[in-house]
Amino acid sequence: MEVRQHTLDIHPWKISTTTLDKNHRRLHESITSLGNGYMGMRGNFEEHYSGDHHLGTYLAGIWYPDKTRVGWWKNGYPDYYGKVINAVNFASFDLFVNGVRIDLACCDYEDFYLELNMYDGILYREFTINLGNTKVKFSFERFISITKKELAYISMEAKVLKGEAKLNVISKLDNNVQNEDSNYEEMFWKERNKEIIGDSSFLTTQTVENPFDVEQFVVTSSMKHNLTPIKVWKEPLAINNEFEFFLSTGQMIRLEKEVVIVTSRDVVEEKQIEQAQNLMQSFDNDYSTLKAEHSAAWHKRWELADVTITGDDAAQQGIRFNLFQLFSTYYGEDERLNIGPKGFTGEKYGGATYWDTEAYAISFYLALADPKVTRNLLRYRYNQLPQAYYNADKQGIKGALYPMVTFNGIESHNEWEITFEEIHRNGAIAYAIYNYTNYTGDTSYLKNEGLEVLIAISRFWADRIHYSQRNKAYMIHGVTGPNEYENNVNNNWYTNKIATWTLQYTLDSYQKYKSEYPHTLTTEELNTWQDIIDSMYFPTDEKLGIIVQHDTFLDKKLQTKDALNEEELPLSQHWSWDRILRSCFIKQADVLQGLYFFGDQYTLEEKARNFNFYEPMTVHESSLSACVHAILAAELQKIDKALEMYKRTARLDLDNYNNDTQDGLHITSMTGSWLSIVHGFAQMKTFGESLSFAPLLPKSWQSYTFHVNYRHRLLFVKVTTTSVELHLLTGKPLTLTVYQKPYTLTEHLTITV
Repeated sequence: MEVRQHTLDIHPWKISTTTLDKNHRRLHESITSLGNGYMGMRGNFEEHYSGDHHLGTYLAGIWYPDKTRVGWWKNGYPDYYGKVINAVNFASFDLFVNGVRIDLACCDYEDFYLELNMYDGILYREFTINLGNTKVKFSFERFISITKKELAYISMEAKVLKGEAKLNVISKLDNNVQNEDSNYEEMFWKERNKEIIGDSSFLTTQTVENPFDVEQFVVTSSMKHNLTPIKVWKEPLAINNEFEFFLSTGQMIRLEKEVVIVTSRDVVEEKQIEQAQNLMQSFDNDYSTLKAEHSAAWHKRWELADVTITGDDAAQQGIRFNLFQLFSTYYGEDERLNIGPKGFTGEKYGGATYWDTEAYAISFYLALADPKVTRNLLRYRYNQLPQAYYNADKQGIKGALYPMVTFNGIESHNEWEITFEEIHRNGAIAYAIYNYTNYTGDTSYLKNEGLEVLIAISRFWADRIHYSQRNKAYMIHGVTGPNEYENNVNNNWYTNKIATWTLQYTLDSYQKYKSEYPHTLTTEELNTWQDIIDSMYFPTDEKLGIIVQHDTFLDKKLQTKDALNEEELPLSQHWSWDRILRSCFIKQADVLQGLYFFGDQYTLEEKARNFNFYEPMTVHESSLSACVHAILAAELQKIDKALEMYKRTARLDLDNYNNDTQDGLHITSMTGSWLSIVHGFAQMKTFGESLSFAPLLPKSWQSYTFHVNYRHRLLFVKVTTTSVELHLLTGKPLTLTVYQKPYTLTEHLTITV
């Protein structure tokens, strides 16, 4: 098993270090990001830092359509590239001690400490500045409230350990920010207003004009402090409050900064300052009270969400870190939002919605949140159905094509081979409807909005699929499967599979609920769908006994990843794209993705043959890869491989497996660590509206526990070296299967292993 070097300390509830690692500052900024679903920011220092780093603050639903037209433009290409934009830096402090600007990139300092406390949801930092005859210790605390979405709080303490100190602190709202991926240092913000009212400062900015009729967003940020500034002044796109202190040895000061952010997504520009004032007044509690309220809310979340692992602190830290960042990004309160693959931690991928939500996150939120959270995710896609029709029409295809990347439902990704070839994501939208209905037993969405979405997607598939007269079968050419290290292939098995599955699920659902559905489908259309289902072509190889990833996959030079040198990895950072596309190496689960989704349709022998063939060629350079392999490896009793894959998904960012965490965390794939334990080690399955478990335990673990919501019940599961315990905490008795044996769970069940 691969051993990774940890750049941060291992602790079950904390991410911490006593070293300012200047070579990994960006990495640590990503890992110590905070958010509350409404806004968030990377773990940037409050004070000025001149070393290499990535300053980033992001607001949910605030984005910009960046022009992406190039000389080799093709019809059907997206008009713009949607991107999350860096927003106001509200945590900024400029610190001066005896006239010296504090900058840890060049100042003499000692006793550095950084800690993200995941249990409480607080970021802590401290260091001591040494200026010869003067030493000053600085301590910071920061949280972004999960009880008051518009609120963030920063606290700073300064204590003189030696000598005399004149301390000047300039607290800022600073919107002079840029994206790291911006073109030619372009700015995405312009100033609208600055106000100083009483002890509060207000800065209103607006996104710059765009030529695509996409709305411009207006944001008002505000701040007030527990102390009175000696000076307040305005600068372009910024407002400053200066504080001055004269301190002797042993003396200290505490400066608290309360920040409130409101946006035009909720409040019109003319009302924003008034609303910010009202919110500040309604939040008018002291720092310790607001902090305690915030932490108590995190503790409540952990009561349901926590997964405990005994015997492996690194594994324990990994799952809790993933859970923390997931819930910091999305907790389902706003159906207008989705789960960005970078959340509030960076700008890569545009920060928008991907198919990751439907393929990975739905199962996670079904089990660990109220069903309305998942329903909001489904409604997000339903509300964007008109845009999905637009996307398909732009390609000259009937029906609806959901986007690969979007903020508003319109496709806004600028890579053709992904945007218009990776059409399997349309099937993930359908699978999410099935997953929700099958898991909860609630058919109300399927019978109404869900069926409308399914029919629209099925019409896309029926028009995109073609009939091969030569082979007397239906085929899908020119696609990219889940393995993005192959483009423009014919008959990717997974794409063909999920297309026909969608058609079948739509047919079955329509026949079941057509009396309640307001529209009638023609017999001709229904017969066409059935013909496609009956005559779809699926590439297989009888000699190898495997499903073939696509038509020409076996014509490649087949070799395992063991043939690669360590310095070649990750391939995406060392090989040319041409070389990658011609190789057999697989970025992420492709055939195996289908065997996971439709696991009840395949035998263990079929799964084993395909796993043994494809996994050795898989380099796992997608964050979505390891969890699928962990789940299937566990089912196949390959426990060491399952543990290896679990650690890769749980600690992907903490240990920077793919050398890209400095760009931001892999938020949606963080669901994979939970899936690896619950769907993998515990083998929880819900096929056919029935619940089953077949738990196993890695050798290095002593036990693991987790909760799941299932059909108005709350279950607690504990797996040890000798037993499996199931507790029904709330809800009616439940019939389930454990190790293929039926049980009725009334209160408590213990099975000796």
